[in-house]
Amino acid sequence: MIYIRLLTSFIKIGAFSFGGGYAMIPLIQKEIERRGWLGMSEFVDIIGIAEMTPGPIAVNSATFVGYKVAGIFGGMIATIGVAMPSLVIIMIVSRYFFKHKDHPLSKTILQGIRPVVCGLIIAAALFVSNTCLFKYNLSREFFIMLTDNPAGVLNLGSIAITLLALIMLLRFKIHPIAVIAVSAFAGVALFG
Repeated sequence: MIYIRLLTSFIKIGAFSFGGGYAMIPLIQKEIERRGWLGMSEFVDIIGIAEMTPGPIAVNSATFVGYKVAGIFGGMIATIGVAMPSLVIIMIVSRYFFKHKDHPLSKTILQGIRPVVCGLIIAAALFVSNTCLFKYNLSREFFIMLTDNPAGVLNLGSIAITLLALIMLLRFKIHPIAVIAVSAFAGVALFG
């Protein structure tokens, strides 16, 4: 029964998310939260591992979630589920897209999808930052505690690593793999 739930959940995620793996993160998060499969800190760890391993983040995330929920076969089922809709949709769309790619309706549809993808990526960033930069979930009480005792609410070590990574990426243009490695060592030094 768990395999059917994994398959249907990841088919739904694969079918209704546009914009790649980062846009899928909020959908995966909502699904595992709704089903009670993993804790949020566990899911954030899975996202970190999925980003570091070769391959698309959506496929890696599905594989790791499936594995954590139902072992090796669960990982295989979740991976098939998340990839199947894309494969079917691409096979159908590619037949017609190249014939009609310059049609005004095609361009309008793609322009309408872009802001949605951007919003999904921002939602994923907010979810990950909420889980790793703050000690409590964002709520009204959170903001009251933030004004009373910021150090008690903020995860200062994670914020420092985030700022370090941003500086390395944006200011010094260091390769993302090196930034991930430095951040991992900083995490071990601060939290290990």
